[in-house]
Amino acid sequence: MSTSKPVRYLVVPTAEAADEAKSARVGDKTILWCPAADHLGRASRTAPGLLLVTQVGRTFQDEHPDVTPLLDHGRHLVISAADKPKRRSNHCWRVEPLRPGLVVDVPVMPPARVDPSVAQLLSALSPTSYEADLTWLASLPTRHSLSASFTAAVDFAAARMVALGYTVTRTPITVGAGHSENLIGDRPGTAPGPRGLVVITAHLDSINLAGGPGASAPGADDNGSGSAGVLELGRLIATRAWQHDVRLILFGGEEEGLHGSKQYVAALPAAERARVRAVLNMDMIASKNTATPTVLLEGATVSSGQIADLAAAASSYTALKVETSLNPFASDHVPFINAGVPAVLSIEGADSANGHIHSASDTLNFLDWSLASEILRMNAAALVGWLGGVEAVRPRPAGPVVSWGPGQLDVFVAGADAALHHRAYDGAWHDFESLGGVIS
Repeated sequence: MSTSKPVRYLVVPTAEAADEAKSARVGDKTILWCPAADHLGRASRTAPGLLLVTQVGRTFQDEHPDVTPLLDHGRHLVISAADKPKRRSNHCWRVEPLRPGLVVDVPVMPPARVDPSVAQLLSALSPTSYEADLTWLASLPTRHSLSASFTAAVDFAAARMVALGYTVTRTPITVGAGHSENLIGDRPGTAPGPRGLVVITAHLDSINLAGGPGASAPGADDNGSGSAGVLELGRLIATRAWQHDVRLILFGGEEEGLHGSKQYVAALPAAERARVRAVLNMDMIASKNTATPTVLLEGATVSSGQIADLAAAASSYTALKVETSLNPFASDHVPFINAGVPAVLSIEGADSANGHIHSASDTLNFLDWSLASEILRMNAAALVGWLGGVEAVRPRPAGPVVSWGPGQLDVFVAGADAALHHRAYDGAWHDFESLGGVIS
């Protein structure tokens, strides 16, 4: 539909939407429209056309405060073509014609089904470890892609990956006229091959849009929350043996226009692209913007299966309300999708209500740790299916007491039965388990 043709439109609760008009569903609201000369009910209004806005946070509304949306669902807005801005997009918002069809859905999930082996794995998620990593990242003055403290953040994350047994690579990237890097950690699966590849990503950089490169940008939610999530899921995965390979990636240059992910995907050989079973991208997972904890799963047709897996995991293992969108925008899942690779963004619901991102006020004070924990549980449960298998990896003692991360301890002792026993601490002590053998 050309936006130059006048239309008559009506916004109604989705449950009351009629079938005779063109429509787009945006959460619990549906916008109906038809040619301006047609009848659509007394409450309908006319407009020269309808446009869909997709934004990060409130970036479009902050830049265009005079525009009143016809339908406001946070990340997605519908506006009149009369309010069409001069620019169609930047790296924080995009404007395009509103097309008939689904935009954002709230899927009806079947009754929860819990796999005991998955539930046991999820019990090993460590809020203590996650919070410690995120607190350290947010303590840096900035993680601007071209700053020395971004390099310090890469050093920190690389050390964490190495300690978890990942093979680490640091790949240089360009960000405008400057230079930054991506951090990649690989862990092989146990299947004889050919093996698939599961990729877990987040952007490590932060930004202060108003203050510039040297300004304070703690980036606690955007995107310390996702970066710490990559490290925590990487830690969890390292406790099990999996059929398929896993790759952790922390991108640089996202805030300036997805430079790290674009360059990574462009350089990825066709054979590697074909191996990818799923890309899970986390970007802002720790700000609770609605009374009900909500997560948006955003992808495209190529990733609809992965979206369904995540939604099912949320229903089975969390109390999250799930929304889904096949309108990908403005995060590191997009370059993968553009290359035909199944990628999904998991992001906090109603992120437009988060007014702290891209500024000095994106601090730990505004995070909701329980929401982040729920999103990590959902993501981890879906990863089980993508990676294949949940075989426990027995810890190997490097001494009687081993500390392998903030708040993480393994204690090894000889029991009365002369066997080796192990006890773990991750903020709470776990029961001893026997590792067998005979200690002389």
